[in-house]
Amino acid sequence: MRLKERLLTPYIFEHNKIPVWLSYVAPITINAISLGPFVFCRGELSEESRRHEIIHYRQQLELLFIGQWALYTIFWLWALFQYRSPKEAYHQNPFEREAYDNAEDPKYLDTRPMYAWLTYV
Repeated sequence: MRLKERLLTPYIFEHNKIPVWLSYVAPITINAISLGPFVFCRGELSEESRRHEIIHYRQQLELLFIGQWALYTIFWLWALFQYRSPKEAYHQNPFEREAYDNAEDPKYLDTRPMYAWLTYV
């Protein structure tokens, strides 16, 4: 794998307990989660879920990780205030909307512009 590809792809850990544990405190059942350069999945990742999590990884790279986590939290809290539903707040988050909208497109990761999540704000 070339260096650029390696930098744009997180390390993936399938059959991991971290999503199971986080699901106890999250408003949704977590199948997979991107945390920094790592993706943890409770089972095997489908190609769609893999793309979804890689989109999150690239969002985190663009915002130097901590910026994405901070904005994710702010967007989630704002949507929670608007919709009064933790699950709906999750689905209305611009980072999630980009990832869900493009997870099925096998070419998206090759053509994704930087800061594409801004179109969902």
